[in-house]
Amino acid sequence: MSVDSDITTQSNYTEIASEHVDFDWTVDFAQSTISGSVTHTLTVRKENVQHVVFDSSALAIESAVVEGKIAQFDLGAPQPVVGSALRVSLPAGLKTDSKVKVTIFYKTSKDSMALQWLAKEQTQGKSFPFLFSQCQPIYARTMAPLQDTSSVKVTYSAKVTSVLPALLSAIRVSPPSDGPTHDGKVIGKDAVTYVYNQPIPIPTYLIAIAVGNLRYRACPRVEGKEWQTGVWAEPETIEAAYWEFEEAINRTLIIAETILPPYKFGVYDVLVLPPSFPYGGMENTCLSFITPTLLVGDRSLVDVVVHELSHSWFGNGVSPTSATHFWLNEGWTTYTERLLMQYLHTPQHRDFSYLVESRSMYDDLKRYKDHPKYQRLVIEFEKGEDPDDAYSRIPYDKGANLLLHLERTIGGLDVFLPYVHDYVSTFLGRSITTEQWKSHLYSYFKQHGGEEKTRLLDSIDWNAWFYGEGIELPVEMDYDHTLAEQAYALAAKWDASRTISDVAQLPFKEEDVDILDTNQKILFLERIQSYAALPSSHVTLMGTLYHFADTPNAELRFRFYEFAFLDPKSSAAKAFAPAAAAWVTGNDGTGIIKGRMKLCRPVFRGINEVDHDLAVKAFKESAINFHPIARRMLERDMGLA
Repeated sequence: MSVDSDITTQSNYTEIASEHVDFDWTVDFAQSTISGSVTHTLTVRKENVQHVVFDSSALAIESAVVEGKIAQFDLGAPQPVVGSALRVSLPAGLKTDSKVKVTIFYKTSKDSMALQWLAKEQTQGKSFPFLFSQCQPIYARTMAPLQDTSSVKVTYSAKVTSVLPALLSAIRVSPPSDGPTHDGKVIGKDAVTYVYNQPIPIPTYLIAIAVGNLRYRACPRVEGKEWQTGVWAEPETIEAAYWEFEEAINRTLIIAETILPPYKFGVYDVLVLPPSFPYGGMENTCLSFITPTLLVGDRSLVDVVVHELSHSWFGNGVSPTSATHFWLNEGWTTYTERLLMQYLHTPQHRDFSYLVESRSMYDDLKRYKDHPKYQRLVIEFEKGEDPDDAYSRIPYDKGANLLLHLERTIGGLDVFLPYVHDYVSTFLGRSITTEQWKSHLYSYFKQHGGEEKTRLLDSIDWNAWFYGEGIELPVEMDYDHTLAEQAYALAAKWDASRTISDVAQLPFKEEDVDILDTNQKILFLERIQSYAALPSSHVTLMGTLYHFADTPNAELRFRFYEFAFLDPKSSAAKAFAPAAAAWVTGNDGTGIIKGRMKLCRPVFRGINEVDHDLAVKAFKESAINFHPIARRMLERDMGLA
């Protein structure tokens, strides 16, 4: 099988491809369904093509219309992972490059992997229900019949009728974002039709919807810029969300445009979702979805917004053709996020960000020791294989390290940044493979450096980076440790104290971490896990002394639990397991689950090692509150699936 093909789609996009998609939807919270139609404007790529095939999963297909006439259609048997092929008959004699319109009338089902319907009790306000989508990597087909492959990029428009405010990953046409909420109608009672348009071609996984009791705060206009930014959230959290992100959004976008082509999508909004959202963020065009776990009140976790904004060029702008080349999406975005850290703060902050996430990458490399294919950057998936099985920090961090290594090899930022700009400019609006990227790289530096630059590129072990397996990077990367030294020193001090049995004699005090910012505390907790497990008495003391065991900062809390579970047989692990289970499921008095997979998966894995019965019981009692994607991954992590 060629690595250029996308085995996750059954569509015949090489013969006839979607160019524009128009949705006409009605959101029904009582039935937990979206019903209506999708109209495809398709371009013929192969003369006399007789059918168009769409990806479909868990959809009730009612009828098909081609060029205004009822058409025959056939819905194939559902296949594991990829769903059912929807085949619609086309008129005879279609010519290459001609256009044809196909409309499908359908309804979603409760089995849609893309859609999570929340009861009002699962929201912040607890007054109205909530709906949000998550289509990456291949779940858009459970929201609409689509050619669900990132090899195809489409523009789209939508009319969404709902009794609650509706947001989409597009530019709102009506009613205006800054107008009366819900167009002045009664929220939860009166239906309003929201109209959106996305004029920039995007992969289908970026089509997104969120519907709920939402409010908007516009960020200040930036003089000379055509784009507008803003923040959406439930009314109970809108002020906190706006304060947390407003400064970072505009500042990052301004700086990004100094090193990358201008932002193309016109609008960049951030939406803070309910706690069951399974990711830190999702880069849906015009509307990044963000986890509420970032609302810590000190702007210390806004790097996620920097990451999602960077996707506007990498993934949303230049897209991979399939999950095989996912690293082109996340590796480039992570590299750019960390590059922006240098401009937002200092060069030391850029290197520090590589250090902070390195342990997660190495943990994932070790986790896949029995599935070494997933340790690669370029993964050749087999038919029926779920790309979510390979989801980890590897494409993010191994990919970013490859690009950092490339930058250093080729001559530093002064040489590399003009290439980055040219790369985005060349492929913006297109989907590409790793080989296309590499070919452009060589072509650019042959033109801007000749044989000398070509020799430098040849010195990189491309095969090891792309297809290499194992738990180490192909080269040993060196970073500036200036910002890490205090965290490392404190971790070493704790390691050296393990022989002191009397806790009262331990040389630690609450003020030890006062000199560390949030990210340095994170690195401390990462570093301490590189040592052998400390005695239970030390673990307990650290949790109480530094308030890691009860901190509201989820990035610190879950890492402390990982540290506590280093020795799953220890008394500290057994003591903290019930508290960790209560925290991750929201049974700690807050009622707020930790649905973000970065948090819930390692915590549940740790609890599972300590007490399998406790982990299973806690999960089963709260499973319905987790997103379907997270539920499935948690079941696999604990051996339940």
